[in-house]
Amino acid sequence: MKPVYIVNGFLESGKTEFITYTLAQDYFQIRGKTLLILCEEGETEYEEFLLRRSKTVVELVEEEEAFTTSHLVELEKKHKPERIIIEYNGMWNFKNMKLPWHWSVEQQITTIDASTFPMYFNNMKSMLAEMIRQSELIIFNRCDDVEDLGVYRRNVKAINPKAEIVFEDSNGEIDEIFEEDLPYNLTDDPIVLNDESYGIWYLDSLDHLERYEGKKVQFTAMVLKPENFPEGYFVPGRMAMTCCAEDMAFLGFACRADAAGRLENKQWVRVTAAVRKEYFADYQAEGPVLEALYVEETEAPAEEVISFV
Repeated sequence: MKPVYIVNGFLESGKTEFITYTLAQDYFQIRGKTLLILCEEGETEYEEFLLRRSKTVVELVEEEEAFTTSHLVELEKKHKPERIIIEYNGMWNFKNMKLPWHWSVEQQITTIDASTFPMYFNNMKSMLAEMIRQSELIIFNRCDDVEDLGVYRRNVKAINPKAEIVFEDSNGEIDEIFEEDLPYNLTDDPIVLNDESYGIWYLDSLDHLERYEGKKVQFTAMVLKPENFPEGYFVPGRMAMTCCAEDMAFLGFACRADAAGRLENKQWVRVTAAVRKEYFADYQAEGPVLEALYVEETEAPAEEVISFV
């Protein structure tokens, strides 16, 4: 299989700068040739010295109609590279991308200009979401004048909860702490979550479980009982609109409860539970597991679906 690295983002989002930085690193000075496929030409160009030093050849594919598996195979045969980097055009719909069957995507990275992110998020949300959804790493650069990076982070995490997000300003990477932006007090016992704060708590727990471990939370939730789930467990959670009306997800963590066997799918309950960090088979890793203290029947909330938009 031929390893492929995809770097996507809108024009002038920092794709070329990121690839240039990568090509210049000592760890990238490895055997064999690199094929760099450019799908648009930005203001920043690649230096010939760097390309020679990193044994990188560049091919430009300017039209989306020309980005076909047959053309990509032709480029591979022409250059016989060991690895391939694709600087993808952010205005091309990412879900239309098709690669040769023997090309294997090793990593996908999305670069975002923080100064223009609100414009793209508000006006081209679906296209932006397609880029973000499969990316392991999201890099926000030019963050110097952005006051609330927590909102940006939550917008991205709602679309791709597993993505690693990096914020950078003119001084480099920002070691951002978002605890002060939380819409609830971490010292409350229990921490009471409403429709808005439930989604924020869910996303924050994925990255900062240490903030909640051993604490109690209370929230209204729908019951989900997946097939083959361990006896004595269920998932209390909420349906969320993460991008648009067609893009829905159920957000919830496994919960151990004596009442689990009596609960029914889509039943509404009020849960008070302690948060633990445990290995759970369905996660295939350690993660948040709830220990129910009380599970009470309740009415559905006025708005059954929460939103991050």
